[in-house]
Amino acid sequence: MLLEFIDLVVSVEGNTILNGINLKVSGGETHAIMGPNGTGKSTLASICMGHPKYKVESGDILLDGQSILDKSVDERSRLGIFLAMQNPIEVPGVTNFDFIKSALQTRMEKGNHLRVGKFILEYERVASELKMGKGLAHRFLNQGFSGGEKKRNEILQMKMLKPKFAFLDEIDSGLDVDALKLVGEQVTKQKSKDLGLVLITHYQRLLDYIEPDFVHIMIQGQIVKTGSKELIAKIDQDGYDWVKAELGIVDENKKPYSLGTCATKTMV
Repeated sequence: MLLEFIDLVVSVEGNTILNGINLKVSGGETHAIMGPNGTGKSTLASICMGHPKYKVESGDILLDGQSILDKSVDERSRLGIFLAMQNPIEVPGVTNFDFIKSALQTRMEKGNHLRVGKFILEYERVASELKMGKGLAHRFLNQGFSGGEKKRNEILQMKMLKPKFAFLDEIDSGLDVDALKLVGEQVTKQKSKDLGLVLITHYQRLLDYIEPDFVHIMIQGQIVKTGSKELIAKIDQDGYDWVKAELGIVDENKKPYSLGTCATKTMV
């Protein structure tokens, strides 16, 4: 199992966001990507999932040696790529239960059918582990959920779908201390040789519960430094100025771009 980003250059509305990303994630590995706001961390996850607002100018994304650039979002999902979104959207009229059930059914070979009884037991078990409440299955997807509930619901989906590679985009935002500990423990329990994890975060606190094998610092659309977990404490204490000084990186003072709910918007 291998997911590769090769010299990836990505733009949105004519602005280059990723400027030559090279990254390899193997099954069983946990990678943390950190960096200042607007540097392209969420863009990396979104383009891997196939978000149509972003344009690949050059480079490639390979899954087990095969390019996925021509694959749609749903095809990439069925191939085993998962994204826990930074801002999960609300979907009125679609229950959490039906959403997961449909997603699992599409992953089965033609002619096979989901065993509903077994699925219900598994769903209830996972919801209980995440302390989501017994009525979750009949609630509309994320509608009326608190920020913390939305993030836990993303992890519930990951646990049910069992992807090969999962991007967790700022899964710690909106979580209080207890919920963060719970989510961190549940993600850690999912670690195995059959799952490659990419954690996108600003803060050390998430990485206290989900220990990374590799830590990457992204600045101006490039991975400029890679190290072990010792980098996390250094960033938490000193920020990113020391990296810029060490590597001779000069701020360009460009306005950053961030993925909104359903479009790209300029951040002020």
